[in-house]
Amino acid sequence: MKIGLYGGSFNPVHFGHVGLAKWVIEHTDLDELWLIVSPNNPLKPAGILAPEEERLRGVQEAIQDIPHVKASNFEFGLPRPSYTANTLRELQKAYPEHEFTLVIGEDNLAIFDQWREYKYIASNFRIFVYPRKGSSIIEDCRLKIEDFHSLLFLKEAPLFDISSTELRQRGNCCHR
Repeated sequence: MKIGLYGGSFNPVHFGHVGLAKWVIEHTDLDELWLIVSPNNPLKPAGILAPEEERLRGVQEAIQDIPHVKASNFEFGLPRPSYTANTLRELQKAYPEHEFTLVIGEDNLAIFDQWREYKYIASNFRIFVYPRKGSSIIEDCRLKIEDFHSLLFLKEAPLFDISSTELRQRGNCCHR
């Protein structure tokens, strides 16, 4: 099976996450999309995170009606902080029959060279990149396309003008 991995803090999950998940599963060759709730993203401050189980429940509730999209707590049992390279290695051990594809935003592609073992990830896994408001892949990315095993830009994916940061600042959230 081809499994997409859409990781994030989901603090909180919102209609942008859900809308993108729905679009990705409907418009790519993935058999399933797993929303990997990160207990501790090393590139974000830890103090702002809601409890991991609360964030996982929010994701489960938000995607419950979307076929082939699942919430995952896989990283909860791994060492922290959560490094994508470690997660990918452990997923390959646990599910050797699956082919994993990362689903990341343009903003993450722009800083991909800051990810731990980014060369390992780039040369061994497919990466789908979705558009983010205010990002420009060509201008921001410090890596070359040839540095990647397989890089697919999801240019037709919708833009969602919302972020978890904005929702936290407003003190509200919308799961659907």
